[in-house]
Amino acid sequence: MKPILHADAVIIGGGHNGLVCANYLAAAGLKTVVIERRDVVGGAAVTESFHPGFRNSVASYTVSLLHPQIIRDLELARHGLRIVERPLGNFLPTADGGYLKVGGHRTQPEVARHSQKDAERLAAYEQELERVADLLRALVLQRPPNLRASGWRDQLAELWHALRLGRPFRQLPQASRQELLRLFACSAGDYLDDWFESDPIKAVLGFDGVVGHYASPYAAGSAYVLLHHCFGEVNGRKGAWGHALGGMGAITQAMARSAIERGVEIITGDAVREVLIRRGQACGIKTDAGREVHSPRVVSNLNPRLLFEALVDPAALPAEFSRRMRQWRCGSGTFRMNVALSELPDFRCLPGRQAAEHHGAGIIIAPTLGYMEQAYFDARTQGWARQPIVEMLIPSTLDDSLAPPGQHVASLFCQHVAPTLPDGMHWDDQRDRVADLMIETVNTHAPNFKASVIAREALSPLDLERRFGLVGGDIFHGALSLDQMFSARPTLGYADYRTPVTGLYQCGAGTHPGGGVTGAPGHNAAREILKDRRRVGRKARSIG
Repeated sequence: MKPILHADAVIIGGGHNGLVCANYLAAAGLKTVVIERRDVVGGAAVTESFHPGFRNSVASYTVSLLHPQIIRDLELARHGLRIVERPLGNFLPTADGGYLKVGGHRTQPEVARHSQKDAERLAAYEQELERVADLLRALVLQRPPNLRASGWRDQLAELWHALRLGRPFRQLPQASRQELLRLFACSAGDYLDDWFESDPIKAVLGFDGVVGHYASPYAAGSAYVLLHHCFGEVNGRKGAWGHALGGMGAITQAMARSAIERGVEIITGDAVREVLIRRGQACGIKTDAGREVHSPRVVSNLNPRLLFEALVDPAALPAEFSRRMRQWRCGSGTFRMNVALSELPDFRCLPGRQAAEHHGAGIIIAPTLGYMEQAYFDARTQGWARQPIVEMLIPSTLDDSLAPPGQHVASLFCQHVAPTLPDGMHWDDQRDRVADLMIETVNTHAPNFKASVIAREALSPLDLERRFGLVGGDIFHGALSLDQMFSARPTLGYADYRTPVTGLYQCGAGTHPGGGVTGAPGHNAAREILKDRRRVGRKARSIG
């Protein structure tokens, strides 16, 4: 029998949010233990070898949303993290055999080749979206108002908190307030159709409304998903996207080194089986290997469904809360591939196998919003898109540590596939068939691509769930819809990172502000945990 460990806090899951939370708790003097099921920390933000000589960010694959304050507080640069910006934001082969490049000062003249009217409207669109994105940036590291039935003092405090958070909204011009409401309620397609007339710019911008979001770009609420991808930055440049040298695992390994330096104990290769609860109070965890960690604070970095349906005794939860967790919607329609290449893709619309700026961009294969909508309809009815949406990144053009000299690795982030296949089909039987389709889709635009594939790793939604705990392949740990956001994430009354079980907290992407490699849920949860610690300390001193 393994000896019982004692800690001030134990964190379930060593993904990036768990590591961020551990860092802040340890910095405040709490003895903190992290338990990770896999043999490596990082969750979905890891770099792994998928073929001899080839490494890649095997799940999450690009950087923008990681909060700069967290980078500073955890001293990630000192611990080895270096992020480089893409030479070009996006590259889109168009339906007529042309292309669109997007990024920096290049965007407007590129758009003008397709529509002068759209080029003239672009600056106003970017200004409006940036104004709204700034409002969201101000809320990322804030706790949402917690709408829970309680005493009048608590309700008054929440009202004051809501008024304080609403101050930036009140400072927006009236037109921008209306724009914000539209972005939360309408579809990405309708929003972009109101701004632009040409397909290429709408497709490039609309991709952010479907990435990781199992829906049509014309589904209500998808405009917020577009906005969610706009509030990041790279090295101080707002809205930019970049690459962590060494892959996404470089981020989480730097976080782990920071945590260990602060005294955090990290245990890998052991899955938590149960949250221990005594008299309504979380008091530790028990693992598959029989290890027990006793602690008055248990913090989960898991998808809420995994936590409350698998690890917590249902008798410890209110019936209404359990019902809500059963209804927690997951499934992002994502099929993820890592590909080893003998050479760079030679695009019909922009020929050349020597590294060029478009090879370092986010390469979007989805020429129109209508194409994206049909991809979703196909997935809903047939299991996967017959003409899928593919975003391809080739990080080895920016980072030669990932592949042998002269060769490359590519990340294919593919939409739309059904999290659960219809008609009794199973993903283990269909994975290779769909992977072939994804390769053929890229090959249609770059005819040397299929022949250049040395090896590939394909991850269906089921594989993403098995390997990384992404229920239904959901990269956000729960859909970013109006009923699962802000004060309702994961449910009304528990948006403050606390749960119905005293001493049990959540720090994962199933809490505000949601998915992406942001670190914000881990940061915010740690702040609330430390508030409770101070509150208990004051109460103990007053009793004493």
